[in-house]
Amino acid sequence: MKIVTFGELMLRLQPYNYERFVQADRLAFSFGGGEANVAVSLANYGMDAAFVTKLPAHAIGQAAVNSLRRYGVDTSKIVRGGERVGIYFNEKGASQRGSVCIYDRAHSAIQQAAPADFDWDAIFAGVDWFHFTGITPALGGQLVDICRAACIAAKAHGVKISCDLNYRGKLWTREQARAAMSDLCRYVDVCISNEEDAKDVFGIEAEATDIYAGELNREGYKSVAKQLADQFGFEKVAITLRESRSASDNGWSAMLYDAASGEYCFSKQYALHIVDRVGGGDSFGGGLIYALLTGKSTQQAIEFAVAASALKHSIEGDYNMVTVDEVEKLAAGDGSGRIQR
Repeated sequence: MKIVTFGELMLRLQPYNYERFVQADRLAFSFGGGEANVAVSLANYGMDAAFVTKLPAHAIGQAAVNSLRRYGVDTSKIVRGGERVGIYFNEKGASQRGSVCIYDRAHSAIQQAAPADFDWDAIFAGVDWFHFTGITPALGGQLVDICRAACIAAKAHGVKISCDLNYRGKLWTREQARAAMSDLCRYVDVCISNEEDAKDVFGIEAEATDIYAGELNREGYKSVAKQLADQFGFEKVAITLRESRSASDNGWSAMLYDAASGEYCFSKQYALHIVDRVGGGDSFGGGLIYALLTGKSTQQAIEFAVAASALKHSIEGDYNMVTVDEVEKLAAGDGSGRIQR
């Protein structure tokens, strides 16, 4: 099975430990980005995963490419050009202090990309699955058009498409998101959302839910998933359910709706003590894609995806560096954390 993901790969700069920006005198750097994180997850599961983006030809751009190659991601379709690698600054929260993310991605190579940069027919030759997120069209420039061209080509090649709505209010308005994503979602087979995205992008929300009080009405999300599937023709809708008790401790579970059978499957819930939550949703997406491509049942697929994401919350950085065996062990109920000898 071959998967292609498309988006921006960014330089991540972060104070050490739990320092605040204003007290830090040095920053650790790594790389990450929604669709790149999904590609790394899939490569670590032994899948043939390729990431498509545009990056400068200078040394920082090459370091970004190398960060993917390290985990076996196919980087051969990455376009080189432009002058900037997008940056995001991440301040890790703890206890009652939330994390802070500051973007510095204007005029990045991918933001200034043109439709002619990407030969989608060549990219999708022999491909089984395409994944992108709502972050990529939100970057501005011609990226809505580029994402649409990618989706049209993917459909022409018989490729399944998944999209994580991933609304980012710092990148575009709700009105802009609704217009663009209503168009792009016509091509999508598997939609991934969370307790906020469906409301922010499409005005669809679960009743009796307060994300800030850590209260989620799971039954309400059945209606959200069905409304999304009915509106756009999605084959499946996955909704992640995060109960934010503090920046350090969350409850984590999810639901998967299969439109053909009308089946709603909820995962078990994990009590997370968080090391790093960035990339948590992407690791869920990677786990879900792997589970669906390998023929797991609806219940097995959602359990695998949630277990994969639960493990990611214990790992520093954007990338989820776990194996299929580790995920399946947790999904089967072994969350003891006992040392492996």
